Amino acid sequence: MSILKAFLLLTYVSFSVTTFSQDRYEWKQASSNGYTYRYVTNDPMATRFYTLKNGLSVILSKNTKEPRVAVKIAVRAGSNNDPKEHTGLAHYLEHLLFKGTDKFGSLDWTKEKPLLDKIESLYEQYNGTKDEAKRREVYKEIDRVSGEAAKFAIAGEYDHLMKALGSQGTNAHTSVEETVYHEDIPANAMDKFLAIQAERFRNPIMRIFHTELEAVYEEKNRGLDNDGNKMQEAMFSTVFPTHNYGLQTTIGTIEHLKNPSITAIRDFYNKYYVPNNMAVLMAGDFNPDELIKKIDNHFSFMKAKPVVEYKGTKEKPIEGPVVKEVYGPTAESIRILYRSAPAGTREAMLADLASDILANGKAGLIDLNLNKQQKVLGAGAALWQFKDYGIFFLLASPKQGQSADDVKDLLRSQIAHLKNGDFDETLVKATAANYKLSRLQSLESNAARVNSIMDQFIKNRGNEWNKEVALIDEMSRITKKELVAFANRFFTDNNYVVLYKRKGEDKSITKVEKPPITPVETNAGKSSPFVKAIIETPLPSLKPVFVDYNKDLQRGKVGNAEVLYVQNEDNSLFRLSYRFDMGSWNNKKLPLAAQYLQYLGTDKYTSEEISKQFYNLACNFNVFPGDEQTTITVSGLQENFDKAVSLFEELLKNCKPDEAALEGLKNLLTKARANNKLNKGAIASAMQSYAMYGPKNPYNYTLTDEELKNLKANDLTDLLHGLTNNQHRIGYYGPQPINQLTTNLQKLHSLPASWATNSDAVKFERVKQTANKVLFANYDAVQSEIFWVKNLSVYDPKNEAMINLFNSYFGGGMGSIVFSTIRESKALAYATNARVITPGKKDDYFSIVAYVGSQSDKMNDAVTSMNELLNELPRTEQSFENARTSLMKNIETDRITQDGIITSYLNAQRKGLDRDLRQENYALYSTLKLDDIYKFHQETLAKQPYTYCVVASDKRISMDDLKKYGELQVLNLEELFGY
Repeated sequence: MSILKAFLLLTYVSFSVTTFSQDRYEWKQASSNGYTYRYVTNDPMATRFYTLKNGLSVILSKNTKEPRVAVKIAVRAGSNNDPKEHTGLAHYLEHLLFKGTDKFGSLDWTKEKPLLDKIESLYEQYNGTKDEAKRREVYKEIDRVSGEAAKFAIAGEYDHLMKALGSQGTNAHTSVEETVYHEDIPANAMDKFLAIQAERFRNPIMRIFHTELEAVYEEKNRGLDNDGNKMQEAMFSTVFPTHNYGLQTTIGTIEHLKNPSITAIRDFYNKYYVPNNMAVLMAGDFNPDELIKKIDNHFSFMKAKPVVEYKGTKEKPIEGPVVKEVYGPTAESIRILYRSAPAGTREAMLADLASDILANGKAGLIDLNLNKQQKVLGAGAALWQFKDYGIFFLLASPKQGQSADDVKDLLRSQIAHLKNGDFDETLVKATAANYKLSRLQSLESNAARVNSIMDQFIKNRGNEWNKEVALIDEMSRITKKELVAFANRFFTDNNYVVLYKRKGEDKSITKVEKPPITPVETNAGKSSPFVKAIIETPLPSLKPVFVDYNKDLQRGKVGNAEVLYVQNEDNSLFRLSYRFDMGSWNNKKLPLAAQYLQYLGTDKYTSEEISKQFYNLACNFNVFPGDEQTTITVSGLQENFDKAVSLFEELLKNCKPDEAALEGLKNLLTKARANNKLNKGAIASAMQSYAMYGPKNPYNYTLTDEELKNLKANDLTDLLHGLTNNQHRIGYYGPQPINQLTTNLQKLHSLPASWATNSDAVKFERVKQTANKVLFANYDAVQSEIFWVKNLSVYDPKNEAMINLFNSYFGGGMGSIVFSTIRESKALAYATNARVITPGKKDDYFSIVAYVGSQSDKMNDAVTSMNELLNELPRTEQSFENARTSLMKNIETDRITQDGIITSYLNAQRKGLDRDLRQENYALYSTLKLDDIYKFHQETLAKQPYTYCVVASDKRISMDDLKKYGELQVLNLEELFGY
């Protein structure tokens, strides 16, 4: 569901339907500062739609909550538009848009250009050569000339430039209908940013081509290891057998990846990256009258061209059920898929609403009938909407002893309930209040605003924004009768696909083979004249704002509990929290008790009634037990504060033990635990905990199988009933004045005369590494996941600035030393990083975790490369200055507000602090030198023993190779998981 749709429905909650009319949300036109724009009346985002003379769309939404601007530069072309002989091209072009132009990214363009021209010619020759021996010779020449060309290329200069500006989240994505470039910039950096972006799209150069192509190979191979990715590809190919949604994957085929064409990529750019097919989208702190003129000045060089949009075939109705199976090492699951109508149609709107009636996380049919009743491990429903069609899907995972077909029948039964109208009409109406909650939460987010705008631009150039804003009128008229009628024509007995995720070997995998690549020069730390001029131009000053916990927090008391209070002066939302200094390390049963609560009722209400009431109130509750802290939150609309808090207190204090529900939960947990052992990410997390703490560690500190089996319902309900007897602090962010709040809480939140005594938390001792060690876990995968783990010194707040600066320079993001060396120079991995982890409490220790995810045949090279960086830190002054500048600008534009002030205060207290440490860090950043970072690296990381954690297939890597790095210990899953 769109963000704007959620907001519009909230209006329906607050006003009578009879006050609405079609002219409430109309397109209007206005002019200001010499520019004409369109807008929609009563648009809560006050969005302005400009079209410049060259056809470039500019869509702006002003929001002054923080001095930052979320930016997306969107192109209405994705994998749908890939030539059939060059699939994956749009995605690969996205990668190359980070490589610079003839003005930046190059030390000497006149010398680099003839080499790049030769590389392009060699690739055309390579593509036309069928003889494998001759292809190898051509590629050898490509590799040689690429090495020569790289001597003039500045790898990662764009990323360094964005870092120097203080941009956050530099990235991009390609999908079926779009390619979008993301930034989040300080508001005072707008002039520099626009100059960079205009240059970026003026004349992009396809440099550092073959190493970046290897990164795409890696991305493809990682997808082959990812069962979720394979399921998604199968969804599209089965639902869209003749449309490019299903015929062409975004990353492309292996055959096409092996035969790239720089010429075809440039042709694609020239064809689709034209102003009348692009948009600059911004949400944040700016003056739109001034900003539009700046954008026009910078992008007026672009010339419009006719664009022929992809016209997909009209798919024939699905005649099924069509059955498709996907194999892989992870746990089994199932999806039922339907093809839905084009975006913007009433049928699409009804499908969206139907997905919420089936599953909204609280009171949908699937939520209550399947998840609440523990009939499956987990289930849901969703709609993915595109221009030409959508995919409506239901998904579920089997519980212990249940087959995928059993789950399929259960999902189909919920569709039958929808078709039969077996639900209360209040469920349709309650959705509106929950949209209100969702929209109020998201309206303050620049990212949410710009995402909503982007979605509309891609689907219809934003021309139907008025329909999006007016959606409340249409949604308010939908009756249960119409929804049921839609369900009966949409869900038939044969118009769907059943997609099974089976556990087993995927025999269809064909790995993209690694070509021989000689590491290339990255010229790290060097800058082109264009970039030097940008960086040296001063920015308007922007002063940081720090939190003063004595002024920005109000304090009160409820009984013997301290209240930490921040008033919400913007809207009608509240967030209430109870924060306990106890967690799963105090009681292993606490996480299970928190899960159990969702299945329980009281003498007054059944569990189902409680879920329905919270949904009707547009409120939520959550009990989250961490290791040493537990947080309970109740949130929603302030108008329902008393009812929501009272309802939660009733549930927590009076929940009744239910042995049947506990047995069901044990079944689900047993299956979930088994599934964890099939999950590569979970195994990797368990190994890192083992490396830091040894055999007894936080990850495997959990109930054993026997303890779980013997658990009684009263064990958990007694724990829940007494939870608020433990010492805790109350946090509140909302519109209610503090005196009224404390008075209300005296009635709503009963407290003991004195706090209960907590059991002591178990202590975990960190391992002191004295020699290299290798921990290995076998997993059937193409990739090898390699982590370097080491515990460092005890926490000292004086070291935080140094640590942050080191992370930014060494291993944080695309502009870091690690990324530049391992990915861009040596093409050894798609994903790599390294960071020193700052503990969350005093007396704990800093630690470092480095990571490379590489193909198994490149594992040894990857390990060697990371070891070289851990032992000898490359020194590049410009990269260091960029890292320092980035951190300082982040602080200058970071605003800790709302209940973030409460969280910041409590986190500072855990570290033994009574102040916002950012103020000291900010001052220190300007004094630290590269020599300080180098000294820290040499004294702390270089020539030190590490624990290597390796998750890989023993059929693809050699145990003898692992033994070269240290003493080898092969771990079984029971050792890692504790069950």
